[in-house]
Amino acid sequence: MKYTLPIIFAIGTAVCWGMYGPTVANARDTEKPARWSPFKPYVFIGVAYLVIACGGGALGMQVKGDNYSFFGGEESAATTWGFLAGTLGALGALSLTSAMLSFEGKPKPELVMPIVFGGAVSITALVSVLQSKSLSSANPLLWVGMLLVVVGVVMVASFTPHGGPGHGKKPGESHAATPAEAPAETADQSG
Repeated sequence: MKYTLPIIFAIGTAVCWGMYGPTVANARDTEKPARWSPFKPYVFIGVAYLVIACGGGALGMQVKGDNYSFFGGEESAATTWGFLAGTLGALGALSLTSAMLSFEGKPKPELVMPIVFGGAVSITALVSVLQSKSLSSANPLLWVGMLLVVVGVVMVASFTPHGGPGHGKKPGESHAATPAEAPAETADQSG
């Protein structure tokens, strides 16, 4: 039972980050020409990160009875590593947002998100192996697991429903055939 709370928080992270891709896909303007750049939503992604991270962090520090000294002495490690972690998180969010908003046409979170999360699991495992300096003594099942992650990513991305004709249409709207979908006229129909 000592892992209950960490697992609950990990599930909360998976739920929030799993919904991040589909949510940021809705922030994309698909009109031609676009009415706003793909990075306008990212500014408010940053605002949300700032508000929640600073407010939540300060509240958590208060609850834990921490002080608000960040520089000098032993606390400088928290500041340095926290800033580095925040930088990686922000760069990851920028990269994920860029992936979602750089599609021609509608963004495809069902393709991007499995790559992000499968890749993150594998990178975490590799960093852990490198930090422990046990690359040669790593259990072979680790590599099998990483291979299965790649297989899983491909399967999830391949078999997630991608929508079909009329996907994203409002109720009552019909799917108009594009020129590529329209049946070709034959010579005897034109006469």
